[in-house]
Amino acid sequence: MQKGRKAIPEARDRAQSRALVWAAGLVLGGFCLPVIVLMTQPHHGGSYAVRAGLVSLTFGVVVWVLRAATPPAAFCGAMICLLVTFHTEAHGGMPEIHSGLMPLMGLFVLTFLATKAGKSRKVKAGLAESRKGRNAAQVIANLGAAGLVAALAAGSGNAVGFAALLGVLAEATADTVSSEIGQAFGGTPYLLTSLRRVEPGTDGAISLLGTAAGICGAAIVVFVGVWSMALPPRQGIAAFGGGVAGLFFDSVLGATVERRGWLGNDLVNFTSTVFAGAVALGLAGLVTSAN
Repeated sequence: MQKGRKAIPEARDRAQSRALVWAAGLVLGGFCLPVIVLMTQPHHGGSYAVRAGLVSLTFGVVVWVLRAATPPAAFCGAMICLLVTFHTEAHGGMPEIHSGLMPLMGLFVLTFLATKAGKSRKVKAGLAESRKGRNAAQVIANLGAAGLVAALAAGSGNAVGFAALLGVLAEATADTVSSEIGQAFGGTPYLLTSLRRVEPGTDGAISLLGTAAGICGAAIVVFVGVWSMALPPRQGIAAFGGGVAGLFFDSVLGATVERRGWLGNDLVNFTSTVFAGAVALGLAGLVTSAN
């Protein structure tokens, strides 16, 4: 979904984003605490927790150095990275590689490149990302659900939970890539609900090129996740279905409740990732029970 011109009053938008950061941030922090405590233990779980922590800290620092996120946002990203990496450990000689870390890294690379693509055009149109990078609310809106799903569902090690997590990451990738590519190269977008042409940056606006790029981005993240988490292909298809469903759900919300000023973009994005995870979870459960 293309973003830029907000219909919601600025004060309400800030209040919603602040509430999202505090609510989701506190829950994510609570889930991180047991992992941090485990780092002091000498057994295998403690050793892996330490390595996951180091990887997540490095991730946060890199994101900040690249100016892809503000310091608070980078910290939130590191927490999410820790939960995703630790709770999705799979079998292999390098468990960090065989985990949800790989699709998360794929998401970061794809969205970073998409944000940089056509930047001069987006700056000229007033639609470019802040030079300081994404803020904490944007990071939690796009990735907070991934951390929550990793801690709640994927920690059991079952493929259905992993598929739900992958669906969340696929939607977050698709939404950002479609928005950034669409704003730069997609031309005049339209509303999914009415097919009416609107100005770039209008809430809920999409373009064919942007949507195609977003779907391709989701497919790449799912492919990486299926490999790294050793998922059956049918679970990957479920995750991809959830991610694409979430992408279009995001556009519908943008064209309706966001355009009416009821919800801000951060809450719309967070809701869409939760929806994608729920759809992926349902589809994964169906294909599992059918076999």
